[in-house]
Amino acid sequence: MSSTADLHPTGPAGAEPAASDPTGPAGAAQAASAPAEADPATTGLTAVPGPQPPTAAGRPRRPARSRHPYRSALSTVRGRAGLVLVGAVVLAGLLAPLIAGHGPTDQSGQSLAGLGTPGHPLGTDDLGRDLLSRVLYGIRADLGIIALAVPAGAVLGCLFALVAAAHPVADTVVQRVFDLVLAFPGLILALAITAILGPGRLPVILVIALAEVPAFGRLLRGSILVQREQEYVTAARVGGSSGRRVLVRHILPNAADPLIVQVAVSLSVAVFIEGAMSFLGVGVRPPAPTLGAVLSQSMPYLAQAPDFAAGPLITVTALVLGLSLIAEALNREIRR
Repeated sequence: MSSTADLHPTGPAGAEPAASDPTGPAGAAQAASAPAEADPATTGLTAVPGPQPPTAAGRPRRPARSRHPYRSALSTVRGRAGLVLVGAVVLAGLLAPLIAGHGPTDQSGQSLAGLGTPGHPLGTDDLGRDLLSRVLYGIRADLGIIALAVPAGAVLGCLFALVAAAHPVADTVVQRVFDLVLAFPGLILALAITAILGPGRLPVILVIALAEVPAFGRLLRGSILVQREQEYVTAARVGGSSGRRVLVRHILPNAADPLIVQVAVSLSVAVFIEGAMSFLGVGVRPPAPTLGAVLSQSMPYLAQAPDFAAGPLITVTALVLGLSLIAEALNREIRR
């Protein structure tokens, strides 16, 4: 005959069952049946932490590129400083007839007048011509030359690069043409062209354009070769796009960014080339003013009138420095 004690758990009658104790035998069994977390020390695996937001003291390692990289580049400190310098020089050249009080070839009775002379803020040269007028009109002459020469060199270089990208044989021929142009020093090339055509604007434009053709051609060729290996080009070809469409619609737009930087660099180089040719007397014919010609005329009088060279030197420095700052700002933004 069974006892009522067998029908109830041990303990006082009517008491609720005790909760499971994790330290007891039942809790140990549940802990053993639960999936255990992997321990990196025992498994030999290294835990990879997820992306962490930047702290207040730190910055993102690589910020996202702006949708308008050129606008963003020109809004930086370098870009703004470059725009101010280049804009001031260009504006002075464009407004030369309004700012200059004399013609660039008008002579006065004062020769080698110093800075601050009444009627001649920058003084006069050895022939009594106003230096401010010659510098301002020299800016106009230089801007006109480089505005024609650099785009001409860029177009020719890009055409050579496109021909080189069409076929391996054409690529070899184009590279040898570039090597031939680069084999001649710039001064020798300038003297050879001037000996054939004579001094003037046209030889200066041709020398600058020929000097820039290999730079633009090799840069675009290298960019095209890099873009050809990208996955989006393969996807476009698999999608049935022709080789011409892939080149025009996909490769060239993505390969054009370095060319924008090269334009700014080439403009600053063109200023030096024009100044060097005018300094050596193989540039624009006198008495037409250019910055290089005015600087060349001041060389014999540096000891007697050192401020003679101040105007063209400051102008060339400001123009080249501004273009270099713009090129640096564009290059930093494009490489982000």
